[in-house]
Amino acid sequence: MVQASSLAADVQHQLLERNQIFETFFAQQALPLAVACREMSDRFLKGGRLLAFGRGPYATDAQHVSVEFVHPIIVGKRALPALDLSLLFRPWLDAILQPEDMVMGFGPPTGDPEATAALAMAHQRGAMTFALPGRSGSYTLEPPSQNPFIHQELIEILYHTLWETVHVFFEHRELGHDVGDSGFLYPFLGETKQQTRDTVEQVAASIRLKAGDDASLRARVAQDESGQIVNAARAIHERVSRGGKLIMFGNGGSATDANDFAIDCVLPPSGYHPVPAISLSMEPANLTAIANDVGIELIFLRQIIAQARPEDVAIGISTSGGSRNVILALEEARKRGLATVALLGYDGGEIVRRELADFPLVVRSDYIPRIQEVQASTYHVIRETLEALSHA
Repeated sequence: MVQASSLAADVQHQLLERNQIFETFFAQQALPLAVACREMSDRFLKGGRLLAFGRGPYATDAQHVSVEFVHPIIVGKRALPALDLSLLFRPWLDAILQPEDMVMGFGPPTGDPEATAALAMAHQRGAMTFALPGRSGSYTLEPPSQNPFIHQELIEILYHTLWETVHVFFEHRELGHDVGDSGFLYPFLGETKQQTRDTVEQVAASIRLKAGDDASLRARVAQDESGQIVNAARAIHERVSRGGKLIMFGNGGSATDANDFAIDCVLPPSGYHPVPAISLSMEPANLTAIANDVGIELIFLRQIIAQARPEDVAIGISTSGGSRNVILALEEARKRGLATVALLGYDGGEIVRRELADFPLVVRSDYIPRIQEVQASTYHVIRETLEALSHA
């Protein structure tokens, strides 16, 4: 049996290793990313869309970046057109791509030949392309780590950075755009703003600061939550060894994290053992039927009733700790004898206050993108710890 203290030390090491990689990367890439944000703002103002795609776990990055741009969590920021085309990305691109669009292809550190070919086609047709990873396109990424979990976490920080900072260029440039009847939605469009030349360096500095904030939060989780991460992984391992499965759920960006965690379990990196898992957030027909017929608060509870067995583990993800549908699902899971794990932000919210999770894992921040980035590290480290336990 692996000692808990040894596992906790390993969890700390893994979290802090990520900080070194991420801070170095964003120190080097802050200026190219700022320039990319400026071009994105140009293209959005010309009617361009962000079209994203990936396969396997990387499809969840396309889901995540799409929801971030369409449904901004910062009050007052505009909804920007973005689509996840992962299901049939090449035929969809062939059918709908316009020259003003931006195309973002996600893949493993070693690359994805089909994604590379689709990005090349999009670039040839005039689109701005993000090769994540890749060596050819408008913005290209050479992965600083071959660990697929670390690679995916870095990519999440990157697209959060693009989403956060593209708005800066909307508000600090000479827009000169006639927005007609939609002017009341975006009153600053069409107003004269300062040129963006002087803004790029400021944005680059801001990107470096964001990476530093992210590192500070991850270091705090390494210090405060390593033991709890190990306890959660042990409980999951014990339930799975008895024939149980993991049941994940969350809303918005947390839904994509639930999907990613589930895929990481059933389609793990080479050399890992599969772990039985499902994501309730990956069921659009169930989600929309339940939301339409009985209410959004019951979308996970009704699925727990259908899917849960006493030996299972319910894993709720909520940046606020107060998502009503996550709370109700955890309550139902408790009634049915499931172990409960919660990935939370802020102070853990109602889920912590009501002790609805046997293993609450809290990223103590009030800013959702940073919370989600560190939560991604947390569940990936849980996955790595489960693999260590399977070899014990």
